Amino acid sequence: MIQIYHNPRCRKSREGLAVLEKAKANFEIIKYLDTPLSTKELKDVLKKIDIKPIELVRTKEAIWKENFKGKELSDSDIIKAMATYPKLMERPIVVNGNKAVLGRPAELIESII
Repeated sequence: MIQIYHNPRCRKSREGLAVLEKAKANFEIIKYLDTPLSTKELKDVLKKIDIKPIELVRTKEAIWKENFKGKELSDSDIIKAMATYPKLMERPIVVNGNKAVLGRPAELIESII
């Protein structure tokens, strides 16, 4: 089943959800701010998207600027930061089996439905 890591307050995330609804896809909504991903889950998602952890970080977020900006961080440190502060994650993330995309722009989601 397709999963969308979703933040209902985010316009881009709502656009991603609309793509799935329009395609009449069978999917599960995971509100990742309410149910944060573990470091293991984040590693799995990053592997499926095939991007570096920093590419999934919202570097303009106050949490990032105040706690992490300018520091030398390993990939593991960045993953731990996202697990601790899920608001740092870009969204939406859509996972379908062994494939995943960051739905920015939302049309990218169509490639894995």
